[in-house]
Amino acid sequence: MSRIDRVVVAIPARDEADRLPVALDAVHAASGMCPVPVTVVVAADACTDRTAEVATAGGALVVTSTAGRVGAARAAAIQVGLEIDATDPGRIWIANTDADSAVPADWLAVHLEFAERGVDLLRGAVRPDPGELAAWQLRRWLSLNPQTEAHEHVHGANLGLTAAAYLAAGGFRDVPLQEDVELVRAVQAAGRLIASTARAPVITSARPVGRLEGGFATYLRERVFRPAGT
Repeated sequence: MSRIDRVVVAIPARDEADRLPVALDAVHAASGMCPVPVTVVVAADACTDRTAEVATAGGALVVTSTAGRVGAARAAAIQVGLEIDATDPGRIWIANTDADSAVPADWLAVHLEFAERGVDLLRGAVRPDPGELAAWQLRRWLSLNPQTEAHEHVHGANLGLTAAAYLAAGGFRDVPLQEDVELVRAVQAAGRLIASTARAPVITSARPVGRLEGGFATYLRERVFRPAGT
């Protein structure tokens, strides 16, 4: 008997009307390889463009948020996904990604493989879009972020966990940064089983200026786009 009965894919998005179609197409492709029903929810957070309309047209459920904080947006998307029915939270897998990212076709299949092993939270890998990087920048990224099964990197663009573990940890906090790291710490503190994988890495935007200073784009700009030794 399968441990997981359904999946909720949560995607926070702020003014991502241009990039969101690629993200949704990728998630739908991954849903086709998933053995259980998948619900995709986009949280259109403090948007000034057509993100919500694009999400609806792309087949996602949409919740609007005025918080302007990614932690609140992720939590809002997950809440909508969990409230669809009365499925036991222990049998729901929450897969998190971002609106400027593209998951691989086997993304959800890999997540559920770990869930069936009894894993409560899975830290996945990401790679900046190689089409947006110079060759030396990609090499530097890989040197700073080894693609190993034992990695301890936390990326909201590729993070999965059971709804039971999510709720017991208090969910995503209403913070502008590090909401993913804080959630993982809370799940660890609760003694849940955590695993990591470099399989099914998510391709994410390599833009050097993001929606919020201090996030992934800042890391790329300050650590990856700066040649070694500078």
